[in-house]
Amino acid sequence: MKQMNIPWWKQAVIYQVYPRSFCDSNGDGIGDLPGILTKLDYLQELGIGAIWLSPVFCSPQDDNGYDISDYQDIDPIFGTLEDMDRLIAEAGKRGIRIILDLVLNHSSDEHRWFIEAKKSRDNPYHDYYIWRDGDGVTPPNELKSGFGGAAWEWVPELGQYYFHQFSVKQPDLNWDNPKLRAELYRMINWWADRGIGGFRLDVVDHLGKDPDHGIMKCAPTLHPYVREMSRAAFQRPGLVTVGEAWSADVEGAKLYSNPDGSELSMVFQFEHMKIDQIPGKEKWDMVPIDFVELKKIFTRWQKGLYGQGWNSLFWENHDLPRSVSRFADDGIYRIESAKMLAILLHGMQGTPYVYQGEELGMTNYDFRAEECRDIEILNMVRERRAQGYSEEWIRDAIRRKGRDNARTPMQWSTAPNAGFTTGEPWLVVNPNYREINAEDQIGRDDSVFACYRTLIRLRKELPVLTNGTYEPLLEENRQLFAYRRDDGEHRLLVVCNFFGEAVPDPLTEEEKGGRLLLSSYNAPGDDPAILRPYEARMLLF
Repeated sequence: MKQMNIPWWKQAVIYQVYPRSFCDSNGDGIGDLPGILTKLDYLQELGIGAIWLSPVFCSPQDDNGYDISDYQDIDPIFGTLEDMDRLIAEAGKRGIRIILDLVLNHSSDEHRWFIEAKKSRDNPYHDYYIWRDGDGVTPPNELKSGFGGAAWEWVPELGQYYFHQFSVKQPDLNWDNPKLRAELYRMINWWADRGIGGFRLDVVDHLGKDPDHGIMKCAPTLHPYVREMSRAAFQRPGLVTVGEAWSADVEGAKLYSNPDGSELSMVFQFEHMKIDQIPGKEKWDMVPIDFVELKKIFTRWQKGLYGQGWNSLFWENHDLPRSVSRFADDGIYRIESAKMLAILLHGMQGTPYVYQGEELGMTNYDFRAEECRDIEILNMVRERRAQGYSEEWIRDAIRRKGRDNARTPMQWSTAPNAGFTTGEPWLVVNPNYREINAEDQIGRDDSVFACYRTLIRLRKELPVLTNGTYEPLLEENRQLFAYRRDDGEHRLLVVCNFFGEAVPDPLTEEEKGGRLLLSSYNAPGDDPAILRPYEARMLLF
């Protein structure tokens, strides 16, 4: 049943493409826009409504494109503006929109604005960035970069420091400057006029900051800036906007995603992704997952935003390790546990995201430090070695949490380099591509791919997935994740065994009246009252 009068993005599933690792068309070992064009039929078969493209703008690639040197041109490693126009058009023919990844907190130090800004304090572009006077010895304060080291870089010819929250090659833009903001809004409208379907806003919570007082994000200026940007560029029919906000809580998310459309369409928050991190420490400092707390986090967001905002649903993206390796079993129960994670997430309210290869159950790779390319990993390795951490500890941290786990090339087939490239891939290919690849899965009804395809179809057909209330079940159970959705016409029940041991199903009697829509297993078990390892069931009443 088609849902009426609902924004398309509330019943769609968005697929994230990390372009350099998706499909290489010219054999240089780096994925590109023409490569994506060749895979549109695959994405149409999956059923997605939009492609979120990680940045393809001109960039020195210090942070794999999140350091933009020209917001209105395509980096030659990915193709041309004409290739982008063709991608927009061809995707549109298949009912797929293109969402661009906008990095508005900072630019590259090779952007013409920053090149001008460094020429003199009187240059018109100088105030496009954040500068403080100094002596070249003692930075303005002790703020640290997210990638390690000080957040201030000395420029001797100016006698000033510039502020950078991330790489030294990513100077922060000065959002307090109205001329800068107007320039960014013009750029956004230029892309929207070209047919772009939406924008994902990188670290949107960092746009409001006060570095003099140690405030790196969520300063009082933040939401006024976002509302101004929305009025200037986002309030077009059908345009979707997604705000990445690591700091967001439920109350903040209600501002970002207010149903009145004053800011953004939805928030992309990460509370559930901090579940295995020691509070107050870096992501590399890990603790075992508190499963009951994980359930409480999902419930808090599902109930807290109901009718008052809109959330993104995800297990993976380009900054996170593979979910089946992090939360489930990437060994003997890889297929079942990958399906379980999918069913659990896609039954909730919000817009689900699928990161490339997630729909195949791709896994982490056991990187050696010298095989890594990610700036965050390389900085961690340097710092932790200097602090005396063992090579075994460092390798385990990379294996479990490194961003390059998500960036190994897409596994298309059993051809050399997984069919990703005919050349030398920019990053190592996971050797398990011979067992895990799209060519093997796309024609099979029992594959992880088929499970995702079914979930995407169900979201379009069942209004309860979009509109239903959320009621957690078995909240203190330490092995089962279960919940009920209800829109007054239908009820949906999802029950998942999150672990690798069989367990009695306390909801069996309730389930008898429901129609099984989907399971993580391909055939019923001997005893329906037992949930097998990583068994998930989705039932409709």
